Amino acid sequence: MTGKSTVPGRGRKPKPTAKKALAGNPGKRALNKDEPSFTPVTKAEPPEWFDDVQRQMWDTVMKELCTAGVLCVTDLHNVVLFCTAFRNWHEAQKEVVLYGITVASESGPKKNPALTAANEAMRQIVTFGSLLGLDPSSRQRLIGPSAKKTDNPFIKMINS
Repeated sequence: MTGKSTVPGRGRKPKPTAKKALAGNPGKRALNKDEPSFTPVTKAEPPEWFDDVQRQMWDTVMKELCTAGVLCVTDLHNVVLFCTAFRNWHEAQKEVVLYGITVASESGPKKNPALTAANEAMRQIVTFGSLLGLDPSSRQRLIGPSAKKTDNPFIKMINS
């Protein structure tokens, strides 16, 4: 059996190559030198079909992700999905507040269907938020852009 998981979602997620290199490559396995590098995003506008709730979440999340320098063009769809899941949760939660956790039916009180919608949306928020590093455990796996090293004696001599 190989070391790679053949079923997605099982086992520990692989550590980013940059993080392995920063740790001194403790496993001493060859590092992936051909890891793709995508265009970083510094600013992006939300889709025109977003409502006010989605736009507010977009502005909040994009400000943080762009400032940290961890967002690439290939991640924008995850931000859109995160904001959409947040909106769905927000709408479902308003329904629960308005009608309660149970609603009347012909056979008596039953669970409000908005609770199920809210639960599904919460799971999506957790999933997409984790992919974007929006929770503490995911955030520690992220590698931001590295600062330029200035401990080169020749650069110090030239700049003096």
